[in-house]
Amino acid sequence: MLERHDIEAAAQRLTGQVLDTPCVESRTLSQLTGCQVFLKFENLQYTASFKERGACNKLVQLSAEERARGVVAMSAGNHAQGVAYHAQRLGLRAVIVMPRFTPGVKVERTRGFGAEVVLHGDTLDEARAHARELSANEGLVFVHPYDDEAIIAGQGTVALEMLRAQPDLDCLVVAIGGGGLIAGMATAAKAIRPGIEIIGVQTERFPSMYNAIKGTHLPMGVSTIAEGIAVASPGQITQAIVRGLVDDLLLVDEGDIEQAIVMLLEIEKTLVEGAGSAGLAALIKHPQRFAGKKVGLVLSGGNIDPLLLASIIERGMVRAGRLARIQVNARDVPGNLARITAIVAEAGANIDEVHHQRAFTLLAAQNVAVELVLQTRGREHIAEVIRQLQAHGFEASLV
Repeated sequence: MLERHDIEAAAQRLTGQVLDTPCVESRTLSQLTGCQVFLKFENLQYTASFKERGACNKLVQLSAEERARGVVAMSAGNHAQGVAYHAQRLGLRAVIVMPRFTPGVKVERTRGFGAEVVLHGDTLDEARAHARELSANEGLVFVHPYDDEAIIAGQGTVALEMLRAQPDLDCLVVAIGGGGLIAGMATAAKAIRPGIEIIGVQTERFPSMYNAIKGTHLPMGVSTIAEGIAVASPGQITQAIVRGLVDDLLLVDEGDIEQAIVMLLEIEKTLVEGAGSAGLAALIKHPQRFAGKKVGLVLSGGNIDPLLLASIIERGMVRAGRLARIQVNARDVPGNLARITAIVAEAGANIDEVHHQRAFTLLAAQNVAVELVLQTRGREHIAEVIRQLQAHGFEASLV
């Protein structure tokens, strides 16, 4: 069974190999969530994820014979990069099997570290099975992403650093995929401070650990923006540790995760992927659960596809009322569009897009539905733009 001394030994091995990342308070997030929020910036690691802690701890302990054979790993991206990077540093051959849905940025970065990337299967389970086949057929050492004590011990060093920087934390909130990070952190944190609360977070689309621990049968989804924790079945080692040491498990939805990504980008000026923002998403969704507590969050990774990020930012602007779509019904006569745009400009909104709907509308044939996508200051500003249009005799509404 994994113990505190295993994690402290891992910390010694990792000294000088990975960053001791900052763990600092976010005053703005604290004000918004009603608890004192401390962020552990694991997205600042060289591979932009905590995963290289476990990978490094595993690889440096391989025997000379195992190093000569090389390693194979399965991952949706962050474990892949961690293994690839440290294998390259140590001069080992690394083969990485990744599901086909893996974001391109993670695939290319993994290749950039010198690994042989194999895209196989639509799920982590299918990729894992193929990696096992390669291990057996080519004699490669399989480096599991979470269900391995050396991996778990490496991830647990995050908690050692957090409690050294902020020794009076009441609670640690940690995202769960296979459970390697929370298992290691819970082992370390509970040994240092038995009274500290450990809360795990999963996405509603992949509640595998939640189902295993709570005995529920919530359905599994197909995809999530938190692909780093899209694990269909948790590890056996990690599940036992979570059952014994983790105090509670919470679920968050896709909207909560999107909101957390945008908040971290706007407030902390830090880029965090879906899995890395799950902890903050839990604070957003369950504020009463953490009210008044000193809460440590792990920003576990920052590898996000740029196109996905652009979409999330735009959707976040819509939720905040800073991007809105309104419909204005008007007579289809020369000059009316100019009058509409002038009123919008007078109200201080900026027009992003204009669409004339003549055919796809139930209005009378001599009328037109004008759809405007507007940049605004918020929901009150949208309401003011609509009032101004209505005051000038136009029928206007939010779409």
